[in-house]
Amino acid sequence: MTKITLVTGASRGLGRNTAINIARHGGDVVLTYQSRREDAQTAVDEIQALGRKAVALQLDTGDVAAFAPFAERLRIALREKWQRDTFDHLVNNAGHGDFTPIGETTEAQLDRLVDVHFKGVYFLTQTLLPLIADGGRIVNLSSGLTRVCYPGFAVYSAVKGAVEVLTRYMAKELGSRGIAINTVAPGAIETDFGGGAVRDNPEINKVFADMTALGRVGLPDDIGRMIASLLSGDNRWINAQRIEVSGGQGI
Repeated sequence: MTKITLVTGASRGLGRNTAINIARHGGDVVLTYQSRREDAQTAVDEIQALGRKAVALQLDTGDVAAFAPFAERLRIALREKWQRDTFDHLVNNAGHGDFTPIGETTEAQLDRLVDVHFKGVYFLTQTLLPLIADGGRIVNLSSGLTRVCYPGFAVYSAVKGAVEVLTRYMAKELGSRGIAINTVAPGAIETDFGGGAVRDNPEINKVFADMTALGRVGLPDDIGRMIASLLSGDNRWINAQRIEVSGGQGI
């Protein structure tokens, strides 16, 4: 049976690339988007052009109150599109960058990072557990910056560190259902994340390229392909791990 993967924040960047690569590997995809409806639909069209099924659903992963209504819309989509009551894989990718020195960070900035990157992951996964098939997979996105420090990334990286701990606890508690959960921690990637700083600022790009053993920053395809591979049956025994995909950043 074809696997169905839900990828949050899949209208752009790593989420979009991951969704496309899952389709290339023969999977179907549910994409979520916060506001970029047209971009999400373009991704759906690209997946369908590959011969796979896809739908796009709106979701703000920083709004916990929206999760129960989203789950109901997801149930309807699964029944109408796939004639199923469950999906197989959850990729908690959605997020934003807000990079400020510790002395200048506001409470509102911290709260939004926690809401999206930690509470969102925790409570969306909790809400969707009845819809995830036994034997399924969950991938939580973290960051290479939980291991390598760079000024201005303190709150973002600390919240991602909390996700890494949460992943291990999820793996322990959901193991009885055969669900494997891992963290993927990308290094610096050329996307529009954080205002496109790594992609568009040559100085920042060079700083991270010089920190990386392979001599460049990453591209979206470096991450999307890896996640699609991790979700395949070839990697069924990988569980409760933090997997850094950074080209050897900061070694």
